[in-house]
Amino acid sequence: MVDFGLILARLLQYAATTTLAGVSLFPLYAYAGAEPEPLARWRRRLLLSSALVAMLSGFLWFAFAAASMSGDPSDLADMEILWTVARDTGFGIVWTGRMLLAVTIAFVTALRLLPRGPVRQNLMIAILAAVLLASLAGIGHTQVEEGWAGIVHVASDAAHLLAAGAWLGGLIPLAFILVRHGKTSCEVGLVDQVLLRFSGMGYFAVATLVATGLVNSWFLVGSVPGLLATPYGQTLLAKLVLFVGMLALAVANRFWLVPAMGNIRPGVPENEASLWRRRLRNHVVGEQLLGMMILFIVSVLGTMQPAVGQ
Repeated sequence: MVDFGLILARLLQYAATTTLAGVSLFPLYAYAGAEPEPLARWRRRLLLSSALVAMLSGFLWFAFAAASMSGDPSDLADMEILWTVARDTGFGIVWTGRMLLAVTIAFVTALRLLPRGPVRQNLMIAILAAVLLASLAGIGHTQVEEGWAGIVHVASDAAHLLAAGAWLGGLIPLAFILVRHGKTSCEVGLVDQVLLRFSGMGYFAVATLVATGLVNSWFLVGSVPGLLATPYGQTLLAKLVLFVGMLALAVANRFWLVPAMGNIRPGVPENEASLWRRRLRNHVVGEQLLGMMILFIVSVLGTMQPAVGQ
């Protein structure tokens, strides 16, 4: 029960924080000018919902982690044990800071303090969300190493998390725009602009994911036998397969579907234009589904012993 609850809480936390980071960063690169107000209103509601889920899942994660440390499921409701974990462990200290940050994001968003002006004014909430996501690197397997190795591992994992958040979280507003816009000439121009800018961000995100993934694998797997012959390595391989699937869909979007949509002329029948938009939406939804499966595997990996040392 404790292990299942811990995995579920971790999954909700990863999903909420990647959404917060990706959705808050989206307007900083996606638009040439100010964000359209209908999109801004929708995005603020999503940010608030994600912050609330981050708070709830954070409390669940803490309770199940405390019970896992003590080895007794009844400690889920033992306030003395929970207080000791929060006060005297590295996990508890980082958790406390993260929950304060999540509460701050929820409070700011709930009071509609997120600016409605030019895109650059959204920087504050994007920084808070990015710190909340990157702080996950301060919990878990990155704490095994000490000294410079520990610093490199934490920094690499934080960059990995931010790149994943920008990509996975950014797919959500991208899908919303594809579903709700793209019929009038003005909307088509907006969609084309957003797609190209998202692709540009995607290049950087993928490069960062690959580079930091190699660094993290060196610390946690260490060798080819560790990747192939241990439960941790085999689970990591499943994550890599899903990542390749996401990458294949993204490549198809960038070099096939987006150019095809850009070549659509005003005289083209609406059913043909709709076909290309539907294909692109399906690919984006496919990326999101694969991304959720990756987050589930990451949640499981966090509860497993790394391959190094086995």
